[in-house]
Amino acid sequence: MSFPRGLAALMAALPLTGVWAQASSVQISGFLDLGIYRDFKGTAQLGTIQRSHITFSGVEDLGGGLKTTFRLSHRLDLDTGLNEGFGQKPFWHGESTVGLRGDWGHVRLGRALSALWAHDWKFDPWGHINRVASSAWYQWFYYVPTDRVSNNGAPEFGRTSNGIFYDSPTLGGFTLHLSGSPERTLGPGGGKPYAASLEYAQGPLAGMLAFDRNGSGDRASFSAFKYKLGDTSLMTSYDDSRKAQNQGRSRVVSIGATHKLDVQTTLKAGVGRQKLNEDVNLFYSLGADYALSKRTTLYASLGHQRPANSGARTSLGAGMSHAF
Repeated sequence: MSFPRGLAALMAALPLTGVWAQASSVQISGFLDLGIYRDFKGTAQLGTIQRSHITFSGVEDLGGGLKTTFRLSHRLDLDTGLNEGFGQKPFWHGESTVGLRGDWGHVRLGRALSALWAHDWKFDPWGHINRVASSAWYQWFYYVPTDRVSNNGAPEFGRTSNGIFYDSPTLGGFTLHLSGSPERTLGPGGGKPYAASLEYAQGPLAGMLAFDRNGSGDRASFSAFKYKLGDTSLMTSYDDSRKAQNQGRSRVVSIGATHKLDVQTTLKAGVGRQKLNEDVNLFYSLGADYALSKRTTLYASLGHQRPANSGARTSLGAGMSHAF
C-alpha cells in the first residue's frame, strides 16, 4: 500500500512533534553566606563561614516516563567575588553534569559529589559546611580526598571528575547511590575511583552506610544514624579513613543534636573524637540559627579544638545566609 507524499511526511513528523512538545524547565538557585569570625589561629576575618554557590539546573520531559537533566554549579567566596579555592578549583566546581531519569533511577555523567560525600552531610548538625563549628569539616575522611591532585595539584575533597553517578528509586525507605570513573586519576596510584552508599529514611529514623575509594588507593568507611524525637534530632556517626599502603589511619566518632526552640530558632551542639594514628583529637561545638524568613538566616557558631600535640584553641563567628 502506498501513501500520498504529503501524508507520509506528516506521519513521519508526528513522533518528533510529540517529543518537542514535552514540558521543560530551567531553574536558577543558590546559597549565599558571609560572616565575621576568628579562626583557630586567632586571626579575625570577614569571609565565608559556610559555602556559597549559584546553580543552574534543568529538566526536560521526553515522554514515556523519561526525563533529561542538567546541573551546573559555581562555588564562590562572597567577600572577594573570586572562585572558591583561590583559583585552584574549576569554575564549575560544585557540579557539572547531564543525565537521564526514569522509573529505574537517575544516571548522570560529568563532575559531582561522590556517593559518600553527596549524602554524609545529613548526619552533621552543620551540614558539613561550617568552618567554625563543624567537626565533620576538620575530622571526617581525613586521609581520603576523592582525588589527591585534581585541583591544579591540590587535593579535592568531595567531587569526582570524569564520573558516572547513579541514584536508585527509593524502595521501602532504602535508596542506593553509586559513583565512579572509567578514567585513572593522576598522581600516586593512578587507579579508578569508586564509591557506594545505602541510605534509609522512613518516619523518625534515618541511616547511612558508605564506602569510598579514591584512585590512589585511600579508602573510607562511614556509618551514621539519626533519630527525630519531636523538635529534637539526635545523630551519631563513625568514620574509618585509611591512607594507601598503611601510611595513616583516622577513626572518628561524632555525636550531634539539633533542637527547634521555636518557629525561628534552632540550637545545635556536637562532639567529635578523632583517633589520628595514635593521637586523640577532640572537637566541641555549639551554635544557633535564627530564621528571619524561609530563605534568610542569621547564625552564631563556636568551635573548640583540643589537639593531642598542641594547646586548645577556639574559633567563633556570626553570619548571615540566604537561599534562593
